Amino acid sequence: MTLWQSFRNLQPRTRIYIGVGVMAYSGIGLLVSSKAEQKFGMVPTEKDREALRDALPKISRVDGE
Repeated sequence: MTLWQSFRNLQPRTRIYIGVGVMAYSGIGLLVSSKAEQKFGMVPTEKDREALRDALPKISRVDGE
């Protein structure tokens, strides 16, 4: 039995609780990660942002016939 089949065999209420729990865990992770970056001094500088802009590919439109 695969993991997906085992999950599908759970009661609907249990599947909802698992889904809400995963979403809550993810949301808390997003909130905490920003604060952890600031606490550990890992906030990007303007030089880092400029280097990222230079590394991204440039997309331009070419007119066709």
